[in-house]
Amino acid sequence: MTRPGDEETTTDATTDGEAPTGRTSRLLAPGDGLRSWWSGLGRTHKWAFGVVGFGLLALLPLYTPPFLDTPGISFGGTMAQFAMIAIIAIGLNVVVGQTGLLDLGYVGFYAVGAYTVALLTSPDSPWNVMGTSAFFSSDWAWLSCVPLAMAVTALAGLILGTPTLRLRGDYLAIVTLGFGEIIRLLADNLADVTNGPRGLNQIAYPHVGEKEGLPNGVFSNGNSAGDANYGTWWFWLGLLFMVGILLLVGNLERSRVGRAWVAIREDEDAAEVMGVNTFRFKLWAFVIGAAIGGLSGALYAGQVQYVAPPTFNIINSMLFLCAVVLGGQGNKLGVIFGAFIIVYLPNRLLGVEFMGINLGDLKYLFFGLALVVLMVFRPQGLFPVRQQLLAYGKSAKKLLRSADDSKAAA
Repeated sequence: MTRPGDEETTTDATTDGEAPTGRTSRLLAPGDGLRSWWSGLGRTHKWAFGVVGFGLLALLPLYTPPFLDTPGISFGGTMAQFAMIAIIAIGLNVVVGQTGLLDLGYVGFYAVGAYTVALLTSPDSPWNVMGTSAFFSSDWAWLSCVPLAMAVTALAGLILGTPTLRLRGDYLAIVTLGFGEIIRLLADNLADVTNGPRGLNQIAYPHVGEKEGLPNGVFSNGNSAGDANYGTWWFWLGLLFMVGILLLVGNLERSRVGRAWVAIREDEDAAEVMGVNTFRFKLWAFVIGAAIGGLSGALYAGQVQYVAPPTFNIINSMLFLCAVVLGGQGNKLGVIFGAFIIVYLPNRLLGVEFMGINLGDLKYLFFGLALVVLMVFRPQGLFPVRQQLLAYGKSAKKLLRSADDSKAAA
């Protein structure tokens, strides 16, 4: 049985189990050819193309093609924002794309990661520990807080997931939606801790490359001139984190954990009957996704150096989910492309006016139209995941080929 998008032609069929009509239609989509070509490559070739691809991506802020540049804003800053959203999309893809759990409040984990760094390093916070020890020295305080932010968000995912992951579908979506709003409201109302709506300022960031012209280093907002500005440096740092997360998630997909996630996504009841501990593996996905979201929140806090509750509203959570749906649920590289669309399109249209309307302010309209069109013509996303044999793949393929050869000889 093939999934939508796995073949170039499909046979139309009516609903409710009616017989197929026999009419074939060709699936025309730009992602199909590229996806098929990528799937046909060996592991060594994929690694080679991946290294070259991410190398070229790292050079993009320094050698920006004119047609890709964002005239209304620094392209380096745009790419830094893309790196953060891409990390979020990868983490959300583990929950939504791999395991099939609809999470509408993922922005809550993003907020927990950002506030963890802010509470530990901002001078406005009563929990500020920056400079109290060598571990939290001024130069390395942000980097010291990154693993703490991931641990705290993972714990938040564990606390939220333990009582709620026995729910399914819309019920789980409503609970996660409430979690995201609870985190935002707590940040807004706990004024003695989070400074309320005023937010936390002067958050720590890496002090690297300090010199006479840049007394605070290349990651400070004082490094705003040239192509290698602070946005570019944050993009490079985010790209390193992104590669590490892709390797981690890729290894998980090829393991027993990844196979259990796919089984739960396709049919949870059948997976449980076959002996899969569905609750445990769903909780694993939730905790891992939460930790990745916390990492992106830590990146955001360090880059902007200011955290306030309005940033973590439900609209941003919908945009994160939009990146996963646009790119293709379950496809790691696809959701990265979806994140690029989510970030690049509003920044590209910033300052562009049509009939007196700033097109950059209409990003939600564009994303809404894109989702409607995509759900009609391409519901699996631009780059849908291609199901492969994850265990004993080569042996199974050889066995199937030998069976086909025997049938052909007979």
